[in-house]
Amino acid sequence: MFALPLRIVLLFGLVAAGAVACAPFGPDNRARAASPGEILESRKQRFVLHRVTDGLEHPWSLAFLPDGGMLVTERPGRLRRVSPEGVLHPQPIDGLPEIWAQGQGGLLDLALDPDFADNRLVYFSYTALAEDGLAGTRVARGRLDGRRLENLEVIFVSNGRTPTGRHFGSRLLFDRKGYLYITSGDRGRRQLAQDLRSHAGKVLRLLPDGSVPPDNPFVGREDALPEIYTWGNRNPQGMALHPATGEVWIHEHGPQGGDEINILKAGANYGWPVITYGREYGTGLPIGEGTAKEGMEQPLWYWVPSIAPSGMAFYTGDRLAGWKGDLFVGALRAQLLVRLEVTADGVRAEERLLRGRIGRIRDVRQGPDGLLYLLNDAADGGIWTLSPAR
Repeated sequence: MFALPLRIVLLFGLVAAGAVACAPFGPDNRARAASPGEILESRKQRFVLHRVTDGLEHPWSLAFLPDGGMLVTERPGRLRRVSPEGVLHPQPIDGLPEIWAQGQGGLLDLALDPDFADNRLVYFSYTALAEDGLAGTRVARGRLDGRRLENLEVIFVSNGRTPTGRHFGSRLLFDRKGYLYITSGDRGRRQLAQDLRSHAGKVLRLLPDGSVPPDNPFVGREDALPEIYTWGNRNPQGMALHPATGEVWIHEHGPQGGDEINILKAGANYGWPVITYGREYGTGLPIGEGTAKEGMEQPLWYWVPSIAPSGMAFYTGDRLAGWKGDLFVGALRAQLLVRLEVTADGVRAEERLLRGRIGRIRDVRQGPDGLLYLLNDAADGGIWTLSPAR
């Protein structure tokens, strides 16, 4: 476990008074696309940005197949396959359920079963309309058989349904014990994050078949849903396992400021909307009761103003050796990649890379080849890699 969190806020690129000093932002490599083969610099690693695949419409999530190929979700509702050589198959994979692709909703995250090589099970989250006409998040799984998902099974249906197209969260992650974590946004109804009878504004923990682990923190309570693992979460769109501790890290969108990184603790309340470092949109007025309250967790790291984080990965490879152990976070609004230096005490420093190079960065993954892979959220989006400069 980490020691007490290092509570640092970045305000217009400066470190807040009283916090441990953060190293100044590194080069953002200017707001322009990289030329082919151009060598870019960070404080600890020289690298090259390369576009591997194009032709993707608002890609949302990426998973690596054992043969070196990739699966990619497109938010409008298509699951695509990319060959090991980076060639996008022209036809989407068949067998998906009906998907409601409106606002921030659609086909969202993707995760392969830990035993995928044997069972070929693919898990994915998506938004769907219920019979009452309200939209909510669902998680399904199916067996990948060539160009089709077979034996489709819906394993989770959120009761956090609203008429809005906002705040679905929806990252998926298997931990080392095989539990499946699902992030769920507050659905644009912030009060639901503090309601233990709602799935909205929570992180949920399930077994792979959708059943509830008996040691979940709210099992047996009549006033709480047993799927809930944490609460008071606004809209988490990044989740990763710490490579040394196995802890689950998430980040979530704040309102106007107050994007957060947190380490999940069973049963913990992360405060939204009672406490936040963000402000009301437009007016800038405070939200809730301030920035701290007894019984509610403080973030490990937060951003003011917002960067709109999406996607997150720890880098553990050797090819980009200067970055080994660092945490990488994509940013939508800020259109950049954030590199965070992580220590046993939390986050030590931040560096901002690729500002404006590829637009809105939706997902960040480490590939089996030791490279970093990015998805950019655009109508003509694609897959990008960061590789070591020679």
